[in-house]
Amino acid sequence: MAGQIQSMTPKEIVAELDKYIIGQDEAKKSVAIALRNRYRRSLLSEQMREEITPKNILMMGPTGCGKTEIARRLAKLMKAPFVKVEATKFTEVGYVGRDVDSMIRDLAEASIRITKQERLQEKYDIAEQLAEEKIIEAIIPGAKKKTSNNGARNPFDFIMNSGGYPSQKQLYEESQANKQESESSDVEMAREQVRQQLRDGLLEEQFIEIEVADVPKGNQLDMSNEGMSIAIGNIFGDMMPQKTKKKRVRVKEARKILREQEAQNMLDMDQVTDEALENAEQNGIIFIDEIDKIASGGRYTSGADVSREGVQRDILPIVEGSVVNTKYGPLKTDHILFIGAGAFHTAKPTDLIPELQGRFPIRVELESLDKDDFVKILTIPRNAITKQHQALLSTEGINLEFSDEAIDEIAEMSFLMNEQTENIGARRLHTILEKLLEDISFEIPEPGEDGKLVIDREFVQNKFMDTIHRDDVDKYIL
Repeated sequence: MAGQIQSMTPKEIVAELDKYIIGQDEAKKSVAIALRNRYRRSLLSEQMREEITPKNILMMGPTGCGKTEIARRLAKLMKAPFVKVEATKFTEVGYVGRDVDSMIRDLAEASIRITKQERLQEKYDIAEQLAEEKIIEAIIPGAKKKTSNNGARNPFDFIMNSGGYPSQKQLYEESQANKQESESSDVEMAREQVRQQLRDGLLEEQFIEIEVADVPKGNQLDMSNEGMSIAIGNIFGDMMPQKTKKKRVRVKEARKILREQEAQNMLDMDQVTDEALENAEQNGIIFIDEIDKIASGGRYTSGADVSREGVQRDILPIVEGSVVNTKYGPLKTDHILFIGAGAFHTAKPTDLIPELQGRFPIRVELESLDKDDFVKILTIPRNAITKQHQALLSTEGINLEFSDEAIDEIAEMSFLMNEQTENIGARRLHTILEKLLEDISFEIPEPGEDGKLVIDREFVQNKFMDTIHRDDVDKYIL
């Protein structure tokens, strides 16, 4: 597994997740242990490594409590191949919809992308130098060297040249050669100046003409959108020379294009593919969201529900361990970690088929969020929604501030609305803040003397006077 995650202990992984996700300590703990176990397994002997299979996790909790957010943060935290899929996208074989094998193909694609990027990073230093030379060549083209026969003398020259005296032709050729040498030394000096200017960043905005690889669009034949695509160009690609086209771009853009192009040319794609498939097999993680939506609950189903149990049966061999063919080669799923997540409002985990339940031995229940959690969500995380709105309005010169009472009021209203209507968890905060700041975003009012615009409790209450109804205690008194 990638270096960053290897060096992180379970406590450090949880600390990293705490920066973005409030509460749900049990879920974070289980995920952190599962990740660390991948690293521990990689240190074992090959014989023992084969025997240890991942302990898949099933997360259960109401919508908006952080299940998907844990998956998103894991994906950013890890350098290992990671794919998040929705169980509702899949259908049983024979129905219109995505085939469950496609999640493994997606994982192979993710792994190829990660491995390719890592290999490109290693080549960038050399590619940078080659790109610089090409830019200099584009700004000051080199003098065309005249083809010579390596200084070989014509055997008849001696006779024709009247006993060894130089002829006019020879004198002319020598003068041209001298002229060419002096021209090439001038070109070399000019190039050195340009090289220095390039490194000082003086030519970034200058337009130059470069040659780029011409990749025709739309030469991909896609078979039923399941990754079994054939690139028409690849079939005849080796027979035809690589086509190039001229492109006029600024120097700073040319540097990126040429660096990428040169690094790609140095890449051994066979090696990348082998490494990527190995990485996906040993370190891959698949997060299956909405897994409760394919639990049929053992009742008679018809219509749209008819293929639910079929999807579970199709997912089962993948979770148990099988070999799936991808366009990069066969990929074994025995050691991929699966994390299932679902709200389980109507269905229960026991409504899944027993074989699939057995494949998710670690069960984690996530709690509903209360008012205190909402207060923390609004203030603590690095990407807190209040900080996002402040950043957006600061672009208009408005220094938006929320008083503690306003934060408390927003949290209480979110909690009450979740209780009185549908409980959508932390997503309710987005609804309330968008409504709260709607007029400010639309009218862009003049801020105070120091650019401040303060949101207080009164502002929040006035905005939601009609929407929220606190329960009237009197109606319960007999």
